[in-house]
Amino acid sequence: MRRLSMKKIKDVLRLRFITNISYRQISRALNTPSSTAADYCKRFEITNYKIDEFLTLDEDEIYQLLFPEKSLPKTYKTRPIPNVEYIHKEIAKKGVTFELLWQEYKEQYPDGYGCSQFKEYYYKYKKRLNPSMRQTYIPGEKMFVDYSGLTVPIVDLSTGEFIKAQIFVSVLGLSGYTYVHATASQKVEDFIKSHVKAFEFYEGVPKILVPDNLKSAIISNNKKGIVFNDNYAELSRHYNFAIEPARVRKPQDKAKAEQGVQGIQRWILAVFRNKTFFNVDEINEAISPLLDIYNNKIIKRIGKSRTYLFEENEKKFLEVLPANRFIYKELKIASVNIDYHVELNRSFYSVPFKYLKEKVEIKYSTTLVEIYYKSKLIATHPRLYKINDSSTIKEHMPLNHQYQNEKMNPQRLISWGRNIGVEAKEFVEKRLDEAQYPVKAYRTLIAILSLAKLYGKIELNLALAYALKIDAKSVKSIESILSKKLYLVAANNVVKSNVFNNHENIRGSDYYK
Repeated sequence: MRRLSMKKIKDVLRLRFITNISYRQISRALNTPSSTAADYCKRFEITNYKIDEFLTLDEDEIYQLLFPEKSLPKTYKTRPIPNVEYIHKEIAKKGVTFELLWQEYKEQYPDGYGCSQFKEYYYKYKKRLNPSMRQTYIPGEKMFVDYSGLTVPIVDLSTGEFIKAQIFVSVLGLSGYTYVHATASQKVEDFIKSHVKAFEFYEGVPKILVPDNLKSAIISNNKKGIVFNDNYAELSRHYNFAIEPARVRKPQDKAKAEQGVQGIQRWILAVFRNKTFFNVDEINEAISPLLDIYNNKIIKRIGKSRTYLFEENEKKFLEVLPANRFIYKELKIASVNIDYHVELNRSFYSVPFKYLKEKVEIKYSTTLVEIYYKSKLIATHPRLYKINDSSTIKEHMPLNHQYQNEKMNPQRLISWGRNIGVEAKEFVEKRLDEAQYPVKAYRTLIAILSLAKLYGKIELNLALAYALKIDAKSVKSIESILSKKLYLVAANNVVKSNVFNNHENIRGSDYYK
């Protein structure tokens, strides 16, 4: 069995033991064989860990727990197969759930299959049925999302031009209860914001989301597998739902979303055809009362409204919202510099010095920066926006740097530079003069002067002389000069130039006087 990535292993366990969906659903959501998902789940069960605690462990610990040196023997028992035809007939009845049917099955067969396997037998049966048959939806299981092809124009007051507001639509599978949200674009940040608003509108989260292969959710969906957008995958982990994109050329997979889009186009967007809007907030304010009317309309073939079906049959089956709202974050992979800081948009953030030169993952929002190593959070900082600004946590420093930082002042740094060489002293003085706040230059200068321990004072002094000529300032630049011995190349060029100009066969300027 080919080992899954750590993110996918955690997703398998999260979807199975927190979201409580079947191996078949996990297989479709993560493009992983159901047998592989089942194997990882069985390995987890043997560890006797609670799922929340297990997911906080670092990667090495998880691998050791899931893959011990000796594998445990597997034993299987023959069990009575569920009556799938009876299940199909009963599950369509109002109020009947898989949990109820499974409990009845277990009362008849105490040694029978678990609930997930019970469902899996039914889904295999259902797959063989005529695909044109009416879809059966389980309460609180699925939410379908799509954008309306019909947009709403916004007038840009600064230019007078029209901008097309995008209309996000989400529909719950059983009740058809609908949410609508206008955004400036279909970009990932707006797409995710609409999801967060939808969950808060429903006051809960479904087990499975079905997007229509939108680029903001699905990067690719083909024979090679499904690749999810990283931010959309993070959203699914935060709210503990599975992603099950609609299959290509399978209209029944997205029928509910298309019905919802058609409905809101007729009852909401058509009302806006002669109205003028100047921003998306105005559109959303106008949507709200019309959405209430739409959801409260009586569905003729059922005799109930979407709101009634939601409140009575679906809301209680949604998963509880997490304590914290999801915050959209950008992602960057970076290497930890020799001064145990990482760079993000020309600002710098510290990490514990033991991660020196390691690759880390930076997740950042407009207010917060989080730094991860092998999926483990190792540092958190407020977001900085000034160029060359830095956020340094004292505990991230080696002990000798902590001491130096506490005791440091410009005179100490200049004296330290003088001890290395004339050019080193000049370099320190210049950087202190250039710094708007000298104390903010301390960290960089301490890291640069500390390179003398690694390369020697003479080499560092030569490197800083060269740095002054090319105006190199960062720790990374100085270390590059030292490691590549660029100061020697420059020195050799000077020597060659002097030798050439002083050769005895070269006529000087006096010759022509």
